[in-house]
Amino acid sequence: MTGYVDTIRDWLASTPKRSFVLYPILIVAIELILREGRLLIDPWGVPLLFWGFLQYRLCGNFRTGRGGGGPGFQKPPDRIVDSGLYGYLRNPMYLGHLIFYAGLAATFHSLAAVALLLFHIPWFHARVLEDERHLEARFGEDYRAYKRRVKRWIPYLI
Repeated sequence: MTGYVDTIRDWLASTPKRSFVLYPILIVAIELILREGRLLIDPWGVPLLFWGFLQYRLCGNFRTGRGGGGPGFQKPPDRIVDSGLYGYLRNPMYLGHLIFYAGLAATFHSLAAVALLLFHIPWFHARVLEDERHLEARFGEDYRAYKRRVKRWIPYLI
C-alpha cells in the first residue's frame, strides 16, 4: 500500500501532470456540478489551451535538447539556453502553464479556473525566483548577463 501512496504522491508532485491533466479534470467536474450537468464550452478559449500546452512542451524539449539536464531542477541544465523563445523570455515553460490556465477559464467560462490562474501567478513567480537563485549559483556571471538581456515573463516588458 505504501508504494501505491508514494506513486500517487510522486504523480501529484509533478506540476505538468497537475496543470495539464488533474486541473482540467477538476475544472470540468466543478463546472458540471455548478451547471447541473451542462458544460458550457466556448471555442474561443480552446486556442489558449493548445498554445499553453504546446509552449510548455515544445520549449521543454528545446531547452533539454540545447541545455541538457531534464525537466525540473532535479536534473539541472548543463548550459544556459538563450536561443529560440528563450532569447525573448526566460520562463516560457511556466508561462505556458499560465496561458493554459487562462484557456481553461475562457473555454469553460469558469470562475474556478480564474481562481486557479490567480493562485498560480504568484506561485510560479516564487518558483522562478528560486530557479534564478539556482541558476545564478550554477552559472554565475553568464546567467546574470542573460537576466540583464532577456525579460522574465513578457518579451521587452517584464
